Amino acid sequence: MTDSLLAFVQHPLGRRIARALGLPQPMPLRRRHDAWSAQELAGRHVQVIAPGSIEPMPSLLAAIAAQGGAVGADGAVNSLIVDATGCRNIAALRTLYEQTQRATARLSASGRVLVLSAATTAATAPAEAACLRAVEGFTRAMTKELGRRGATANLLVLREGAASAASLEGALRFFASDRSAYVSGQVLSWHRGSDDAGSAATPTRTALVTGAAGGIGAATARRLARDGMRVLCVDMPAARPSLDALAREINGSLLAMDLSGPGAADELVDAVRRLGGVDVLVHNAGITRDRTLARMTAAEWDGVMAVNLAAILAIDARLDDAGLLNAGAREICLSSISGIAGNAGQTNYSASKAALIGYVAARAVALDATGITVNAIAPGFIETAMTRRMPLMVREAGRRLNSLKQGGTPADVAEAIAYLASPPAQPLTGQVLRVCGQSLLGA
Repeated sequence: MTDSLLAFVQHPLGRRIARALGLPQPMPLRRRHDAWSAQELAGRHVQVIAPGSIEPMPSLLAAIAAQGGAVGADGAVNSLIVDATGCRNIAALRTLYEQTQRATARLSASGRVLVLSAATTAATAPAEAACLRAVEGFTRAMTKELGRRGATANLLVLREGAASAASLEGALRFFASDRSAYVSGQVLSWHRGSDDAGSAATPTRTALVTGAAGGIGAATARRLARDGMRVLCVDMPAARPSLDALAREINGSLLAMDLSGPGAADELVDAVRRLGGVDVLVHNAGITRDRTLARMTAAEWDGVMAVNLAAILAIDARLDDAGLLNAGAREICLSSISGIAGNAGQTNYSASKAALIGYVAARAVALDATGITVNAIAPGFIETAMTRRMPLMVREAGRRLNSLKQGGTPADVAEAIAYLASPPAQPLTGQVLRVCGQSLLGA
């Protein structure tokens, strides 16, 4: 869907009119949605600062070099990396303010800022813990200011053993590149991963995507196929024509079925068994049956719970029993900002999407020893067929209630899914990655 305001303010006259009327002036976002490359920072000017430390972590500099970033180049900065692991006292926080103020002045439009902070432990002194937490508040606030330039910032809290060069490469590939165009203001824990996780998906991996006939699901199937994966596309029988066309386009396979129907989980498991197991499992299928709590029927409640939650639990239980999640598999559940902030008229939908956040956190712990990661994606306002049906004013409010002042695209969500599905994202598990442009809704 065309964002008329975004197009309007790209013209000088349009910008002047928007400024005079006090309208938002969103900037075009620089995006990248092709297959993963060996050096995701190639061609990017990178600046590294280390407030609170004498110099940046050597492993960080090695990771940037390995990803092809040009550190110290003159001119505008495409990626600013802030090594804030040394911000453990008030003086260091002052340095954080001073150095970041100067560095962001050089940041290009649609630039990327990645802040790295240290995690607190039981042994961390209270004053030190306060300063480490201050980095989070600083990052979130700075991000809201950068949004007017189409720039983003995110914070990774490094857990013990998570600062190796190989591990940090995995972070830079997404958060310091154009692949994270609509991911902003996020705070995530970066755990210790395997240093031999690799830099890209192999052509032999098998992915299963539910709700694949259109929107985010179709974009995800296409994106995973670009990484050489065999994709099993699953959706309702009524969507068979679209599903068939997609499967032919990406040279994948299809399964037309109602995931909430009797025996659905067993039928899906049989299909996965024929493929030799699954390496990437994307639970994208979901429905809405919107109505206020006072007027909601039991059928509307049960229908949403059956598809959005019960089907996922049943499928995973059958896959676990059959041992069909392959070694190092990646599981991604589609949650929603509604599951974080709630939404009037969507008690059923919000409950189901919040449930998935709790589910991935617990399931990640249960599967931790296997090397399988489980995460959730929480999209914000995404330009889809569903949002096209919204009333005009509601749609406009949804687009603008984030730091980037615009909606995201299904490809933005698919890119985040492709990242979580990749071997270098192993340090992320049990977490929620919001693709929302730093939505003003929710925490």
